[in-house]
Amino acid sequence: MKNNSLSRPFKSLWIGEIISEFGGAAGGIINGLLLYEITGSKEWMGALWLLYFIPSLILQGISAPFLNHVIKEKMLLNIQRFRSVAYILPLIGYISGSEIGTIAGLVILQCVLGLLQPIYASLSFALLPDLCEEKELVSANSLLDGTIRLMSFIAPGVTSLLLLVSPLYTIYGLSSLMFLLSSISLSQIPHVSKKRVATWSKKFWWEETKIGYRTFLQFPQLLRLTLLSSSVQFAVGATLVINVPFIREDLTGEAWEYAIFAGMFPIGYALGMLLLTKLPKNNKTMYVGLVGGGLSFIALYFAPSVYIAWGCEFLGGLLFPMFNAQSSALFQRNAPRDRLSQLSAVRLLFLRITMPLGILFASNSYLGISTRMTYFFIGVIIAVPGMYYLICTLIQNKDHDLKDQVKISS
Repeated sequence: MKNNSLSRPFKSLWIGEIISEFGGAAGGIINGLLLYEITGSKEWMGALWLLYFIPSLILQGISAPFLNHVIKEKMLLNIQRFRSVAYILPLIGYISGSEIGTIAGLVILQCVLGLLQPIYASLSFALLPDLCEEKELVSANSLLDGTIRLMSFIAPGVTSLLLLVSPLYTIYGLSSLMFLLSSISLSQIPHVSKKRVATWSKKFWWEETKIGYRTFLQFPQLLRLTLLSSSVQFAVGATLVINVPFIREDLTGEAWEYAIFAGMFPIGYALGMLLLTKLPKNNKTMYVGLVGGGLSFIALYFAPSVYIAWGCEFLGGLLFPMFNAQSSALFQRNAPRDRLSQLSAVRLLFLRITMPLGILFASNSYLGISTRMTYFFIGVIIAVPGMYYLICTLIQNKDHDLKDQVKISS
């Protein structure tokens, strides 16, 4: 999608996403640094992430029925304002000189972020079809996903440079400002969704929950795309654990070599986003991206040097956008529009659960699986289903071609 073809509301959403991703990535770095500076405890670090994930997953499971009955644009705007205020709390505690106040501010911040992020992600995903034409959904998803991942790569470097010239706590002011600017950008989106009046009761919630999950299961394609995306998230969770020991121990790489390895995937992803604009948007390219991404993990099992590992990560980043952007667009097209917000929340719940499962799998020493074998395993669980559906797609295309030839000859 070229910039001149973007609708103005989509540009507002896109800019808001980029700004908030930068602020969130910068804030995520300093949260851990500040807490470790105060406590010096790895246990506190783990607790900080649990404070993010546990409330997030709980709310993800129970909030889905309500998301069909809110004005999405207004909710997104309010969430960014809440985040902006929440980032001020650790700053206030730090300036006051109270360690307890600072820790309390961090705890509240993590809880707020964990509670609001799944709602924000579900609503922004569901809003996209209202801001773009159906034929632009693949390009729109690719652009959003690619630039957000690029921000997650750029933000840590920029934050590190800022920490060289400014105190740690000032980054909280920057993150707060970023979310405020994001809310200003989102305020430019016209209200195209309507609030539906509902009777808020336990019975209503339970009925809506059943309808939502029943609807989700009635669309096999939605379930299939979600499970395939979940396998990718499982792999992402596992790599959070094994990437460092793989480079530093298995390949005896230096710290700077790991830094390059960590940057190869987002750089490849940004280029993959551009590549996708030149490729046909169909199931064939979607599953080629999934299979190729899985094979990039399998290749790490055989990688003899850091340089080859860099190439594997770059290749994975280059190929995965073909699947991620197109599968998101297919979900948005095929889900019932009046249930899209709720079904998006169900989809996101699957994705968010599988990442911690990947972390647990890769960090479980009782399984006795080596770092290289972990790469091989997660590559297989991605590539094998992808290969199956790719073959099915090729067979279907061949059958269609034969039917067309019969029609022409007759």
